[in-house]
Amino acid sequence: MARHCSMGMGIETRISSERIILLDTQPVFSPSVLSEIMRPDGSSTISVLSGESLSAELAHELMSIQLGVLLASICNILLVVSDGVHDNNMWRLMLTVDLLKHGIPDPSSLIPADSLSSNLGPEKENKDKVHESEEYMVAPVFVHTKLHDQDLTPHNIVRQRKAILQYFGMSSFMRDKSGNMTKDQPFSSVASVAQSIDPDSAWPNLFVLFMKCPLFARTVSERDWLKNDAKIWELVKSSPIIAEYSKTLQSSGMFRR
Repeated sequence: MARHCSMGMGIETRISSERIILLDTQPVFSPSVLSEIMRPDGSSTISVLSGESLSAELAHELMSIQLGVLLASICNILLVVSDGVHDNNMWRLMLTVDLLKHGIPDPSSLIPADSLSSNLGPEKENKDKVHESEEYMVAPVFVHTKLHDQDLTPHNIVRQRKAILQYFGMSSFMRDKSGNMTKDQPFSSVASVAQSIDPDSAWPNLFVLFMKCPLFARTVSERDWLKNDAKIWELVKSSPIIAEYSKTLQSSGMFRR
């Protein structure tokens, strides 16, 4: 039926035998998702911002941003999958996620209230506290599917890598915890592998990527990670920064009311 496969809240979870937790989201630019949430009058059936009524197009856009902010906060590595080499919409979405993620903690930074109850007043006993630490950001890896042979030539691979580095050069994805530019750019696995491959030989179908991924502020158990993920999702949905961005999009005229 040409519909998206990931259902429910937009994320499906799998755990491998090595205890690697994999999160699969609904496609962020899927027309079937938009069709599913659109009423006959063009409004959205899903409330994405504190019960506010929005057009389906704007709600669809904000859902993609919210999913991106959530994954950028709770994952170590984010696979950004797109068809073909040139996907400006996905690149723009990632920059928007970087812009709007501020103030969202990682799962290990949420301290249960019961461990702080002796130091807090009664009015704060049921709230979580966030460690004051460097803001966490996931490591993105861009995966391009449905490529043609000409897309994998050494010349085009170098051009693609330069384009990605230029596009994301000033983003948080390119900085370490000290705020400096990272020396190892984890964006283009094809470029690093292609340098050791004879251009005249057959291209392999498998690329192996070795990279360092960012760590949370402290070690967290799977149980606490899952419990705190739900809290982070609530923070994402109630983010004042995303709400302000929504108002800006509404006033821009890009989305019908």
